[in-house]
Amino acid sequence: MPISGMNHFTVLTNDLDATQAFYVDLLGLYPGFRPDFDFPGAWLYVDGRAILHIVAGRGVPANPRGVIDHMAFSARDLGAITARLLERGIEYDLRRLPSTGAWQLFCLDPNGARVELDFEASEAAP
Repeated sequence: MPISGMNHFTVLTNDLDATQAFYVDLLGLYPGFRPDFDFPGAWLYVDGRAILHIVAGRGVPANPRGVIDHMAFSARDLGAITARLLERGIEYDLRRLPSTGAWQLFCLDPNGARVELDFEASEAAP
């Protein structure tokens, strides 16, 4: 099979600072090397891999979710994440999967992109 895994997602934004803050301050990704493109943006990393590219200055489509419904990240510390979301007034939908007990948390980033955070079943309810 020619595909060996997911490389990255790209989010378009009209507000680079707010978008970067959401993914860095709230979710714990960190900025790193980004080639010297002729447009503003950032590459955000986890464990040495750039998994999220933010592109600014190109405009956001009328329906920001477009054809991709959401992006999902494996996460930990459900209590801390939900507390940070509440502090920032970010609404979220928390679900517990009936078959496995794993937690799924859904929220929107500052651009309207839907983000899913998946937590182990062993995490305590917030």
